[in-house]
Amino acid sequence: MQASFFQLDEVNHAVVGTEFHGRITHLTTATSTMDLALHAAQAGARHGVWIADEQLAGRGRGSNQWHSAPGDGLYMTALISPPIPVQSALQLSFRVAIAVQAAIAAITGFRVRDQIDIRWPNDLMLARPGHPQRKCGGILIDTASEPARPAQPAMLRYALIGIGLNLNHLAFPPELDLIATSLRRELPGQPLLRREPLVAAILRELEEEIRLMIRSWRGTTNKPGRNPDAHSSWLFGKRVRVEPRDLGTTDTYTGTTAGFDAHGFLRVAADDGQLRTILSGGLRELDN
Repeated sequence: MQASFFQLDEVNHAVVGTEFHGRITHLTTATSTMDLALHAAQAGARHGVWIADEQLAGRGRGSNQWHSAPGDGLYMTALISPPIPVQSALQLSFRVAIAVQAAIAAITGFRVRDQIDIRWPNDLMLARPGHPQRKCGGILIDTASEPARPAQPAMLRYALIGIGLNLNHLAFPPELDLIATSLRRELPGQPLLRREPLVAAILRELEEEIRLMIRSWRGTTNKPGRNPDAHSSWLFGKRVRVEPRDLGTTDTYTGTTAGFDAHGFLRVAADDGQLRTILSGGLRELDN
């Protein structure tokens, strides 16, 4: 499937008033939008968005590689530098997932949590009524911090937010068919989905999440905090298998999800009786 011509002006017009306006770069082909954003950040940039029709060496979590064919998906990375402590940036994966979830819901009409769900910490899951959840996208966060000052928390220098979504895939290889899906696949009869409205919606929602994080850190908001359970069915009472990722260990275990700890990491009541905190790893739902 060939990628349609990307209307950059349309997206810029739709994100006027955000930090991303005028800072969006579109490329036909790139090795990785994460690498492009990293090079810009290392050169001193603190804001920007990179979108590619095709990635030749896209990155997933850990050492996973992700080849991104033209026309089928959305492949983008945003560079941000909100004035928040590194400790607060631990919330970024879930905050970004909420932003992407809200954007997908706004564009497609999928219901938050019931149809477009978040599997901690970075997977977007999609399911039509009566169908099992399948992964339709993922988020990758890389951060850098400023040197800590005396009696001050270490502050975030910048964060790279990689977002990959399956948009127009109608079929997957047999080994992926039961675990992967796309937005168009779950919208029978839907014509080719355009990227521009979705990109604009994601950036607007991301801007709002960033502002909420800054106001929360400064203590200048009267809004109630996010209820994570309203966005994800995976936080409480889900029977899961926890699989290590790049930890140099084979410590796979099973248990039941038990909400967040004080730092925003998911806890699992393991079947061995321990309450474990997942610092890194992946969740897989157990069959009932």
